[in-house]
Parts: sequence; C-alpha cells; structure tokens
Amino acid sequence: MHRVLVIDDDPAMTDLLRIILSSNQMEVVVVNDGQTGLDKLKKFTPNIIILDLLMPELDGWKVCRKIKQINQIPILVLSAVDSPAMIAEALDAGADDYLIKPVTSTSLIAHINSLVKRTTGELRLINSRT
Repeated sequence: MHRVLVIDDDPAMTDLLRIILSSNQMEVVVVNDGQTGLDKLKKFTPNIIILDLLMPELDGWKVCRKIKQINQIPILVLSAVDSPAMIAEALDAGADDYLIKPVTSTSLIAHINSLVKRTTGELRLINSRT
C-alpha cells in the first residue's frame, strides 16, 4: 500500500485526490499549505508526495527544495503551470516527475506507481551495496 502526502492549497483538489487515491488502496494524508506539509513529514512518512506549485506563502518550489534537503521521498508535481521554464525550475528544485492539471486518474496512478517502484528499486540497490 502506497502512503501519499498531498500538498495543495485547493481543498477541492485535495478532496478529489483523496477520493481517487483512497479508491486505489492508497493511504492518503492531505494538507492545504506548504508549511503544514513540511510539518506533517515529521509524523507521517509517505512513499510519495504530490505537490502543487502555486501556493501562498511557501510555494511548491520552496517546499520541494526543503524536502529534498532532508529526505529523498519522490515528489510528483501536479500543477496547472504549463510553462517549460517553470517545469524546468520544479525539476531543478528536486521534483521527480511533473504532471499538468487536469490529468486523468489512470495517468496519475500510473505515474505514482512508477515513481514508487523506481525509488524502491533504487533503495534496494543502494542497500545491497552497503
């Protein structure tokens, strides 16, 4: 079972993601601002984080950088931002994947599964070398 932390300032979006992901047997925690998302990582260890970019105060780019300074949890950016420069900035900040809203639920689930599988495989490889 995947454990997913969703960080998005739009409650309608977090409610929708909770329904979609829960119906796919995922444990989902949602928060509606960047700082609360960072705080939640102290109590909840997800397999993946779904992160919006356009949030007030602490935007997604800053949240992404802060997470990657302390943890290598895969981050899937899910944003309405469709600018190549902004997408590149998100990937440079540490995002592992980027999807543009709106996205189909099947595509979202496929990207989540791929990221978690790839990350889990990389961790196994690293652990087997030590």
